[in-house]
Amino acid sequence: MAFNRLYYLRLDQSSAKGIKATLVCIFCNVILAVIKILTGVFGNSYALIADGVESITDVFSSFVVISGFKIGAKPPDEKHPFGHGKAESLAAFIVSLIVMLAAVFIAVKSALEIITPHFAPARYTLFVLVGVVIIKEIMFRKLWQVGGEVGNIAMKADAWHNRSDALTSLAAFIGLSIIQIGGERYAAADEWAALFASGIILWNGIQFYRASTGELMDEQAPAELEGKIKQAAAQEQGVLGVEKCRVRKSGRGYFIELHVEVDGKISVLEGHNIAHRVEGRLFRSELNIIDTVVHVEPFESEKTIL
Repeated sequence: MAFNRLYYLRLDQSSAKGIKATLVCIFCNVILAVIKILTGVFGNSYALIADGVESITDVFSSFVVISGFKIGAKPPDEKHPFGHGKAESLAAFIVSLIVMLAAVFIAVKSALEIITPHFAPARYTLFVLVGVVIIKEIMFRKLWQVGGEVGNIAMKADAWHNRSDALTSLAAFIGLSIIQIGGERYAAADEWAALFASGIILWNGIQFYRASTGELMDEQAPAELEGKIKQAAAQEQGVLGVEKCRVRKSGRGYFIELHVEVDGKISVLEGHNIAHRVEGRLFRSELNIIDTVVHVEPFESEKTIL
């Protein structure tokens, strides 16, 4: 197994970019959490208080993402010969659980508030909600964009955690608008809106839970990526075919086990050199290959049954 230093050089650069974007979102979430909780308390809006709690969990999940970035960027060592990339998958798993727990928390509290008589929220809470929706959507788009650029699933999960906040606020805005138009008899619309939003949040939490557990369980990479790897290997001089390709994701990179077919009449040394050239080609590609094992087989027509 060869160690791809180029991958870890790119990893350090992308990690710094991801951490910077996440820190900005942490600062914004702290400010938003204070504003929403205070407005919710004085404006009599449970949806805003729930939103504030959601922003606090956003802060915690963002710190989890940063930890995943820092640990995942560490190169292999004696105790971790395959590197630390799984830390990012673990961070995504934790964030997905946080998102799902937040959805359940909001749903339970909303249901309890529906059956409890209470006063309608103040009108000015609507203006706060509009601002929250706009800011949260901007934060989502920024985190999602950077998460896609650096290939970090934990950051994408955290981005959706922020969008879930925007959805909760949007639902609350609709609910409060109904209250303002319909009057006190529609006071529970605030909680029904939060309950509806919790379902959307839970659904997305489940999607990221599935993706993160897939990585942790070494699920085979998508067929499209496997095809690109086989195509790159087949372009190397001396490779007559690609028999097998196993790919597993670790953080933002991939480990590959590849079986290439060569002329069975060449020397062991020449076959070994072909395998090394295939490794080098894969490392230089834009496929984020961490390490690869290339096994040499005689070309299919030359194989015999033992």
